[in-house]
Amino acid sequence: MEEVKQKIEALRKEIDRWNYQYYVLAQPIISDFEFDRKLKELEKLEAEYPEYYDPNSPTQRVGSDSNKNFVQVEHIYPMLSLSNTYSEEEVTEFYHRVKKTLNEDFEIVCELKYDGTSISLIYENGVLVRAITRGDGTRGDDVTANVRTIKSIPLKLQGNNYPDLFEIRGEILLPWLAFNKLNEERSETGEMLFANPRNAAAGTLKTQNPRIVAQRKLDSFLYYLLGEKLPFDGHYENLEKARSWGFKISDAVKKCKTLEDVFKFINYWNTERNNLPVATDGIVLKVNSIRQQLNLGWTAKSPRWAIAYKFQAESAETILNSVDFQVGRVGTITPVANLEPVLLSGTIVKRASLHNEDIINKFDVHIGDVCYVEKGGEIIPKITGVNKEARVHTGEKVVFIEYCPACGSKLIRPKGEAAYYCPNHLGCAPQIKGMVEHFVGRKAMNINAGEETINLFYEEGLINNVADLYEIKIEDILKLDRWGEKSAGNFLESIEMSKQISYDRVLYAIGIRFVGETVAKRLAKAFPAIEALMNATYEQLTAVDEIGEVIARSVLDYFSVESNRELIRRLKEQGIQFALGNEILAGRTNVLQGKTFVISGVFTEHSRDEYKELIEKNGGKNTGSISAKTNYILAGENMGHAKLQKAKDLKIKIINEYEFLTMI
Repeated sequence: MEEVKQKIEALRKEIDRWNYQYYVLAQPIISDFEFDRKLKELEKLEAEYPEYYDPNSPTQRVGSDSNKNFVQVEHIYPMLSLSNTYSEEEVTEFYHRVKKTLNEDFEIVCELKYDGTSISLIYENGVLVRAITRGDGTRGDDVTANVRTIKSIPLKLQGNNYPDLFEIRGEILLPWLAFNKLNEERSETGEMLFANPRNAAAGTLKTQNPRIVAQRKLDSFLYYLLGEKLPFDGHYENLEKARSWGFKISDAVKKCKTLEDVFKFINYWNTERNNLPVATDGIVLKVNSIRQQLNLGWTAKSPRWAIAYKFQAESAETILNSVDFQVGRVGTITPVANLEPVLLSGTIVKRASLHNEDIINKFDVHIGDVCYVEKGGEIIPKITGVNKEARVHTGEKVVFIEYCPACGSKLIRPKGEAAYYCPNHLGCAPQIKGMVEHFVGRKAMNINAGEETINLFYEEGLINNVADLYEIKIEDILKLDRWGEKSAGNFLESIEMSKQISYDRVLYAIGIRFVGETVAKRLAKAFPAIEALMNATYEQLTAVDEIGEVIARSVLDYFSVESNRELIRRLKEQGIQFALGNEILAGRTNVLQGKTFVISGVFTEHSRDEYKELIEKNGGKNTGSISAKTNYILAGENMGHAKLQKAKDLKIKIINEYEFLTMI
């Protein structure tokens, strides 16, 4: 029996090596026939001796037919998006911003931005234990069973010099050849074709049957390591180390010391990417040093140490047939062009944004015009101009409407803004439904109700605002078409779960204009209970870091409406969280009350963002620029000379991080 076990383990090791040579290095060392023969031999032995079953055996990569729901898993580290740019000027600004903030030498790692679907892989003791999609950045779907079928992703790592626990992130891709073959097969069976490899990869990864996933030949590139005990401080060096563990790391990675080197890389791949076997849509620039990354920090949405340069969007010409005017959740009126269908960046485009009245007048848009259309960010199509030379028999000039197309209210255009709004927030159906859709979203209250459900509830008179969701009974739902006890139970369970959502997310969910996720977090910290925010003055609001005049006015306007205050009261009665939790409040002090800080330089003990957090947690205020109102400069290494001189001129006290930590 020991001889059989050794034979099985030897075959597994041999086949893993062949898989690595073929799928990662693209250097096959045996014929397909020989590979299949060895794999069948292993399958036969494993069938005869089930006691030697191993979920990481190469025979298990074909997947099973089991159909199961995906489980939501919280990310160890949030999966944030990158800030995008299409201009070399903004790349230059990013570079100089990093240079100014760090005030020390740094390197930029340039990588291709692969156009697939993001994945997070967790390894413990050299074995893949979990694969999670991006999801909402905080939580994603556990798709481990599907990812196990992707042969370029190692189930067991090579060597033994890897951390006990770490995470590696990357992109799941469908190569062009596999994509074209898949669409040919779907065409023959009368199925809808995938629009592009990105959609096909994402759709495949979320397929409930791992055997189907295995058949579609997904691929991967890994590009970022996270963990407590990584081998090096350098991102580039960690990638090279990961390559030795068996991960598929792109060869198109370059460490650059100058801005000139960065642009050489961008310009080369802007053309050469067309020869690659997989889809790409840009270049990612990352500061190499992890220490420097931590000091540069993050915004709520993206890291300050990285940026994505997107290749110029593809443009096409097509005919404008008509224009619709849509009502958004806060009453914004958006003109939408209905177009002759045109192929653009792998998808058929039939509709595109016409922006606002000023743009319509600037382009002098007429029905029947030949318009230029492109995808902003290669996602949302938009009209970028009119080919007036092609104008022959055009129809009427497009004129912006005066009244809301949904409720008939007279539209308003606030001074200094480009958009028109419908002011009838309480009686305009698209606004009511739009606010509910925003409220139930995954980044907000995460309630199990999509657009169709909300439309149905509204049409049946069950909801007229978000508070009504919490008064729906199971008997109300069971009266509706296609609703059974299980689906009704899932909805009501998600309603109960939403009562645990944190205060800052609730602030975001209620839909105050200009209050996004970042601003909501700022307001929650500054006003730990909703009563404090509802009664805040303009001066108190603008005293909060990053809260300017526009946001302050919007918050004041929202709470000046009695129906909004009544909505908050009803939600509170239902148990919604409108205050910071005790565990958060427990760590707050007032030792820095009334003190204003400017942070400059590079730190050792904490990142800049962590020091900002500590200042706010202890009652202090952060500002970005030095003035006579500044009390302290928290200075790290390599503080900028200009800031240092200004601080001396204004006689502002300069403290280091150890002095600050003593203060708190």
